[in-house]
Amino acid sequence: MSEKIIKVNELVKLKQIALSDANDVFQAIDSQREYLGEWLTFVATTIEMSDTEKFIQSILDLPEENRDLIFVIHYKGKFVGLIGLKDIDRLNNKTEIGYWLSENYQKKGIITQSVKLLINFAFDELNINRIQIKCAVGNFPSKSIPQKLNFKLEGIERDGELLTGNIYTDLEVYCKLKKNRN
Repeated sequence: MSEKIIKVNELVKLKQIALSDANDVFQAIDSQREYLGEWLTFVATTIEMSDTEKFIQSILDLPEENRDLIFVIHYKGKFVGLIGLKDIDRLNNKTEIGYWLSENYQKKGIITQSVKLLINFAFDELNINRIQIKCAVGNFPSKSIPQKLNFKLEGIERDGELLTGNIYTDLEVYCKLKKNRN
């Protein structure tokens, strides 16, 4: 498979994840455990570089038609986070967008612009009809993204995610349909 690269703007580029990205991903997680670990459960189980390598390999081992489309985010050529289309249901033409961004790169529009681009990619190139984004009720930076991009709040998934410390959190479920893409 050839490496897919999507230019978001002059400063931001998305590159389909590869095993060669493992060090950047692991170092970002390892250096921001407290910040990222508040809302991302995988931080607690990402103990060493091999954990990140196994995660990436698990994506790459799937047949392309069943694979999540996970991209590394580069800002000015530097790795700053991950974004992707996950749980792609090709039978029902729906998917979910997930993302995380390093703390020092917040509030620059990186995720908003990247999500906007992935929406268009999913609708136009993958023929997706429904895109959802789930955000923990208290994760205000994360849920501001679907709100800014005119996703519709469909409801609350009660105890939808188990956070570090064995604490369940409710998730706000946002959706955008192809027919209401703007």
